[in-house]
Amino acid sequence: MSDLGAGFGYLIKGQRWAFGHARWLGLGLLPALITLVVYAGALVGLGYGADDFVGWATPFADDWSSPWLGLLRNTLTVLVFVFGIFLAVITFTAVTLLVGQPFYESLSEAVDRSEGGEVPESGLPLWRELWISARDSVRILLRVAFYGVLLFALGFIPVVGQTVIPALGFCVSGYFLAEELTAVALQRRGMVLKDRLRLLRARRALVLGFGVPLTLAFLVPFVAVLLMPGAVAGATLLVRDLTAAPEDPEPVREPHSLHKD
Repeated sequence: MSDLGAGFGYLIKGQRWAFGHARWLGLGLLPALITLVVYAGALVGLGYGADDFVGWATPFADDWSSPWLGLLRNTLTVLVFVFGIFLAVITFTAVTLLVGQPFYESLSEAVDRSEGGEVPESGLPLWRELWISARDSVRILLRVAFYGVLLFALGFIPVVGQTVIPALGFCVSGYFLAEELTAVALQRRGMVLKDRLRLLRARRALVLGFGVPLTLAFLVPFVAVLLMPGAVAGATLLVRDLTAAPEDPEPVREPHSLHKD
């Protein structure tokens, strides 16, 4: 439970840092705003087309009588739209970070610099960083798609599908959202995707405490834009915790032996 609270604390600290540095806040808002406009158009299109898609995908139900036909297709339409929102929440961060790669990497460096100590730099050209980010984002999205399809199927289980499964969905979303955000600072530290995932798994509660509340907040479109710079800042602070070298324990002093002459 302490790690859950600490993860949420990093989210709050990141927002405080961003709102305390107006220049970085402004630079971080622009990529998120561009991505939001694109995603809003896609979700509106999904809203208009989901019922047609469900009708096309369920021809076997054309001859069903009322109310079963409407119940099936209305339920599937809602699930398709919810699945679209689920993917949008996850991919929004990946696309925004890709669009704003130079801004968010510089913001992350500024956070490290403000906290003191070493400020890691990748030393890679921009095109290489964009390629690595895009490649890793696709790998993460494939994992998200797998869990999304699995949770979508489990959503048909009575009671459990309407209670436990949505909660699991938010946990999955929060975990991978945190992975995308921490990738900015971890890539600068030379960590590849496999090592990043291993690092996050070791402190899963801390990661969920950061990612799940942010996922819930990102369900509100304009809130997602407003919180994005602080999310990157908070993820950088979280990375500093995850990668901090453990303090060396005090050496154990052996008691002086008493020798008899």
